[in-house]
Amino acid sequence: MNFRRKARMKGNRVVKTLVKLTKREKFIFSVIILSVGLFIAEHLLGKSGIYTVFTLAVFADIFLFIALYNDLKENFYWQVFILPFFFSLAFGLFFFLAPARYLTRIFTTSLYAIGLYSLYLSQNIFTVSSIRTIALLSSARTVSFVITIVSYFFLSNVLFSLHLNFFPFISSLFLYTFPLVIYSVWIHTLEKNLNLNLHWSLLLTLLFLEVGGMLWLWPSTPTVLAIFLTGVFYTVVGLSQVWIDRRLFKSIMWEYIWVACVVLVTLLIFTSWRG
Repeated sequence: MNFRRKARMKGNRVVKTLVKLTKREKFIFSVIILSVGLFIAEHLLGKSGIYTVFTLAVFADIFLFIALYNDLKENFYWQVFILPFFFSLAFGLFFFLAPARYLTRIFTTSLYAIGLYSLYLSQNIFTVSSIRTIALLSSARTVSFVITIVSYFFLSNVLFSLHLNFFPFISSLFLYTFPLVIYSVWIHTLEKNLNLNLHWSLLLTLLFLEVGGMLWLWPSTPTVLAIFLTGVFYTVVGLSQVWIDRRLFKSIMWEYIWVACVVLVTLLIFTSWRG
């Protein structure tokens, strides 16, 4: 009984300590816990760690909710939970494709920690910007879009590496493409009502599914296919964002067109034409 009481007292102290932490301290605490959990899941648990990866992705959102609880009470945006989940999931799944070297996993875990902390700060800016003007809003959008691109590439690389049948492949592609498109559009509108941009997000997702269906038949490596699909995502969604911001100038359009040309040439070069 004494042991249980001591355990409860220690548990209550931990909870009180966490409650007293500042928002930034909560972010740091969350990043450390999730990074250590990711490293343990991949380095010690092996392939069985895939279940832990999904759990960590859920906890990435739980920790974010706890840190932003006071701000979300005034203005709740469910969209802020999209990218932390898929970013953690993408890094966790991509770990299985990376070389099983100790230094490689330390480096990858460090990148995950830096990316997640930057992402948490960005979600904080999006939440607070609905209450008052934030000068860092543009920077938060840039950081979030870069992390979105990285997450999309990792998830696509994993998906192509699984060599699924067509319908499971398309279904899986939809499961992460649609939420990431919604998120990418939302960070430039910050609209609470999902229906305002739902039709546009569905249209863009349909485009990526069609490209993905073509790539499913394309004779090339998973990494090259993922690069091409990510390039299409970057071009189409990027142009959509500058169009929303009313900055769709000729010079900006050419920047995205050049990216599309580069990934297309890469796909053609690394295609195995000897069917």
